[in-house]
Amino acid sequence: LLPFSNQVAKITGKIIKDEEESKIDKELATLDPRLIATPAIAISQARNVMFAMADCIRENFDIARKLISEYNEEEAAKLEENEDFIDKCESSLNNFLLKVTSQNNMSRAERLDVSELLNSLSDMERIGDQADDIAEILLCRAGRPLSAGDTLRDMARATIRMVSESVDAYVKHDTALADQVIAEDDTVDDYFARVKKDLIKRIAQDPDDGEFALDLLMIAKYFERIGDHAVNIAQWVIFSATGTHKED
Repeated sequence: LLPFSNQVAKITGKIIKDEEESKIDKELATLDPRLIATPAIAISQARNVMFAMADCIRENFDIARKLISEYNEEEAAKLEENEDFIDKCESSLNNFLLKVTSQNNMSRAERLDVSELLNSLSDMERIGDQADDIAEILLCRAGRPLSAGDTLRDMARATIRMVSESVDAYVKHDTALADQVIAEDDTVDDYFARVKKDLIKRIAQDPDDGEFALDLLMIAKYFERIGDHAVNIAQWVIFSATGTHKED
């Protein structure tokens, strides 16, 4: 029975892997090179793929936040699967959009759209990478619980709100929501300053706890960077609508 069970496991694993590849291939197949000759259609389709990518990024960040309190191998595996999708979307979209910019029949509005897409794409990919970095820290702890303080948990909640709102602002072209994301960055920065202060005090009180404290500090720093990328996305939403890049 055991050899048969192993065969079933291999077959099941292959089916799941094929399904994952099918999802990626299906999404990226919509970036048909024939669309490039018509920039308006090519831009619209690129934006649709970015919407799918943004949904994965939002899901990954939420998974990373939950893994801090309770490490779960299945959730960590889902995060890695999403990260593979995000990376392949980023590479394919970047190549596709650069080819679109080579067209001579683009309007000024279309060039602004492509500029916003390329810049937002970079920030979205970095958010995905940093969610993966958080998961890597937790994996290195061999799944041991990371008893983070309330301030870090509050920081995580504030950051995921920024990420979710920046994605919503991007999808809906909502400049008012984009302005809200930019304003919320100060809250995340304040949380980071408080976490850093608490951890310095913690290390001073118990030097043997230094490695654990540094893990928490790195996670907090990733949250802070993710907040910055959410702000960048919000700024590019405003740029797409106004033609002006709003600095925070």
